[in-house]
Amino acid sequence: MPPEEESGIVTALDELLIARGMTLVELSKIVGVSVVNLSILKNNRARAIRFSTLSALCRALECEPGDLLKLDPET
Repeated sequence: MPPEEESGIVTALDELLIARGMTLVELSKIVGVSVVNLSILKNNRARAIRFSTLSALCRALECEPGDLLKLDPET
């Protein structure tokens, strides 16, 4: 993504998955979002996220939105 399009928001999805001993495939089955779309989110290539998806992820990972989405200090 070109720098002018970066939002400065990054995800902690990888860290949360590791902390919960969960795989992306398992999370995909729980929340009903494809592995490909979760991978895009995990690798900080997503340009948007629906509140319903964010809510489902937070429920599945037992976290708050602020635990999942962070402001990147580098941007």
